[in-house]
Amino acid sequence: MKTQHMVLPRRHFLRAAGALAALPVAASAGEAMAPRRCRISYYCNGEIHVNVPGQPEGKPVTSGHWDFKPSWSKTGDMLVCFRRVKNDPVVTNWKTAIFIVNVDGSGLHFLSDGTHTDFNPTWTRDGKNTPVWNRKNPSTGGFCIMASRVGAKPGEEVPLTDSSYSSWVHSALRDGRLFVWAKHPKFGFGYFLMTPNPGGEPKFEPVKCELAKKGLLDRVSVSPNEKMVCFEFQPWAKGQSMVGRTLYVAEFDVERRLITDPKPIANEGGKPFWFAYPRWIEGEAAVVYHSSETGKNQLYMYRLDDGSTTRISTNPNADYRYPHGEAAPC
Repeated sequence: MKTQHMVLPRRHFLRAAGALAALPVAASAGEAMAPRRCRISYYCNGEIHVNVPGQPEGKPVTSGHWDFKPSWSKTGDMLVCFRRVKNDPVVTNWKTAIFIVNVDGSGLHFLSDGTHTDFNPTWTRDGKNTPVWNRKNPSTGGFCIMASRVGAKPGEEVPLTDSSYSSWVHSALRDGRLFVWAKHPKFGFGYFLMTPNPGGEPKFEPVKCELAKKGLLDRVSVSPNEKMVCFEFQPWAKGQSMVGRTLYVAEFDVERRLITDPKPIANEGGKPFWFAYPRWIEGEAAVVYHSSETGKNQLYMYRLDDGSTTRISTNPNADYRYPHGEAAPC
C-alpha cells in the first residue's frame, strides 16, 4: 500500500539528505519497499527480527518467547529489548525482563530478573553504551528510570530518578543527557533534558513545546543529528487511549531546549487505529512506524523529502510492531 501525504518544506528536513539521494525507491504502488542500505529491528509475532526494509523475514534474532521493543545500540552490534514473563490484561501489570542480545542472535543476557514491570529500554548515545529503561513503582503506579551496563547481571541495575515522582526516558543525546518526561516535584508535568547523576539528584532542564499544551507527546525519538524529533501526539480530550494518535516530526533546538514547527506525517485526522512508535532511519531521511489501519499491525516508512508513505512489511497476516533503525538508539 502506498499513499501520499503532505510534502514537508524541504528547508526543514534535507540538511543531511544529499548523500542519500541515490538510494533506490519503492518498485511501484502496492508493493513493499525495495531494499535500502539501512536495516531495521522489529517485533513480528512476538519474535525480534533484523532485516532490510521490504524483505521477507529470515531467521529471527529471538524465538519461543514474547519479546518487545528492540532498540539498536549506537555501536551497531547489540539490541536491548524486554521479554514478557507474566501476562495480564492490563499492560502496566505485566512482569517483564530487560535483556541484551547481539544482532546475530548470540550473547543474550538479562539485566533484570522478571519480577518488575520494566518497559521500553534504549541506549545512551555518549559512547558508553549504557542501557536505560523505565520501571514501575507498584506502590504509586508511576515509573522511575533505571540504568545498567552491558554484561551486567540482574540486581546490578541502578535508579537514575527517585521513585517518589514519575519519570520516563524516551531518547538520548550525544552529551549524555536523556530526553525524558517527568512529573517533577519542582518543575511539574513536562518534558526535560535530564543529566543523570547515579546515587544523587539528576539535573532537569525543561523542554518547551507549544503543541504539548494541547496534548501528550509520547514515544519521542531524537534524530541522529539532534536537530529533529518524531513522536506520537494525543490531544488531552482523548483521555488515555493510545488509539487515534497522530504521528509528527518537528524541529528541535537542543541549545534552546525548544521543539517547534510540528508537521503531521501519519493519521493527521486521528482515525481510530493504532499508529505508533515512530523512529528515525537513514539518518533524518525517513521515519518508520507501525499502524493497525489494515486490521493487522504493519510497518511503514515515511520519506521526508517527498512526503510519501510505503508499507515495508511483507506479510499482511503477521503482527508487526516497534520498528527501529540500525545503530540509531531511540
